[in-house]
Amino acid sequence: MSVPSHSDQPVQPEKGPQADKHTMRLQIWETPLKRHGSSVLEAFAWEEVMCRRVGAGHLPVAHIWRHPDAFVAGLRDRRLPQAVESMERIRSRGTAVCVRPSGGAAVPLNPGIVNVSLILPNPGHAINIHDDFREMASIIAESLAPWSNQVQTGEVQGAFCPGDYDVSVGGLKFCGIAQRRQAKAYIITAFIIVEGQGDQLAADVRKFYQHAAGGASEGYPDVQPGTMASLKELAGVPSAAAYTASLVRTLRDRYPKAETSRVLNVGIEEVRLTAEQMKLRYD
Repeated sequence: MSVPSHSDQPVQPEKGPQADKHTMRLQIWETPLKRHGSSVLEAFAWEEVMCRRVGAGHLPVAHIWRHPDAFVAGLRDRRLPQAVESMERIRSRGTAVCVRPSGGAAVPLNPGIVNVSLILPNPGHAINIHDDFREMASIIAESLAPWSNQVQTGEVQGAFCPGDYDVSVGGLKFCGIAQRRQAKAYIITAFIIVEGQGDQLAADVRKFYQHAAGGASEGYPDVQPGTMASLKELAGVPSAAAYTASLVRTLRDRYPKAETSRVLNVGIEEVRLTAEQMKLRYD
């Protein structure tokens, strides 16, 4: 892989106001790997329901999950001229497809990609989204510490789902961060490519945009080869399970009152109805 030019700074542990959150009783919930053919939208619906509960007083939540085969488009992607046809083309191959409510652009999912979300209260409507993005980037970097300490943040030109808080090693992106707000709570969410080939994932996303653009020359990311990589390629991380275990340890270190024993019971029917509403609104 070629390495693009990159002028980012190493990720540093968060200090200052963000440290106040480290005293909260975070609940860590890892959803088992979903089955082939299962809805990917239900994972976002589960978080939407849990976000409402956190806004109503439930403990904050860290949600970790994976999907075996899915393609998640962004809200802006959905507005491309041939987006619906392009998503149907992917769906016809047996891949689960949805439009997510959070920010960001298209992302493919497979068992080697770990998704993590922090679902946090916002009673005063005074969040600083940059602080929270930096916090998430710092958690992801610390989780990689057993294998590498060369993590940086900053947009990687040519990567898919680009953003100011792309997380990379050696100029190659392995993680993107987005957010979703509700009235009294919000979600900071990230995808982390642990296994697989970054260039193949980028090629899949590039093909989606070539079809979805319908001849348009702008309005979507210009995804280029040599911009994405997995943590296995970059740092020798052996598996998604190994990285997830390190991620859970990092969360427990960051939030000493974190709980992993309690089961988060969210009604299946409530999640299903929320998924249907989200599909009608965003798809």
